[in-house]
Amino acid sequence: MNTYSISIRPFGVHAILIEWPNEVAEDILNDILKFTQFILEQKLKNENWEIVPAYNSVTLIHRDKPIAFDSFKQQLLDWYGEEKTIVAKERFLWRLPVCYDLEFGIDLEEVSGRLGLGIEEIIKLHTAHAYTVFGIGFLPGFMYLGGLPKALEIPRKSHPRPKVIKGSVGLAAKQTGVYPQESPGGWNIIGNCSVPMFDPQKKEPCFISVGDKVQFYPIERAEYDLHKIEGEVGIYKIEKTKIDA
Repeated sequence: MNTYSISIRPFGVHAILIEWPNEVAEDILNDILKFTQFILEQKLKNENWEIVPAYNSVTLIHRDKPIAFDSFKQQLLDWYGEEKTIVAKERFLWRLPVCYDLEFGIDLEEVSGRLGLGIEEIIKLHTAHAYTVFGIGFLPGFMYLGGLPKALEIPRKSHPRPKVIKGSVGLAAKQTGVYPQESPGGWNIIGNCSVPMFDPQKKEPCFISVGDKVQFYPIERAEYDLHKIEGEVGIYKIEKTKIDA
């Protein structure tokens, strides 16, 4: 495991924030995930901790009792310096279908004009890459996907929409993502994913995890409608492949 210079600070009475170098890098994300797995499995396994990893940080939350910051900070630093032996958790590449029809890709024409790319070229670029899930948040199940091709980088909209429909696939700066439910939002919408990203009725409401990868593939409107029906009756099967951690 790589060893980085980390900083640790309180994040309220019940939480602590550990920060890695301020970079978007898979090596850093992997270090975060391995360290949090290590402390959960070997150091904090009998306590009620919630762990929230992100691009270059992780928040540790103990809802049952306040954290004694100074002593716990030193423990974390000591643990981070230890030799770690863990069995890496399985990670997956998920293939998610997207309909890029203009009915759904309400910003496609604007994005095309601003980037100087044809719509078909935008779709080809967007579906050619496997994106890393660097964080899940903002909305339950909203994935922050890094690794967007530079040619598709575009700023967030200057005026967010009051309503973005569920399943909308958007671009913002160096990221892409899927809105798991209807909400306000300022990303540039280029399509819609027919697979529900979050279901609070399931044991695992969000089936994708931080550290997984996502690749989109284009579908026609008829296939999109079919997926919706299959999803409603619970027979739609999401494509996934195990990848090395």
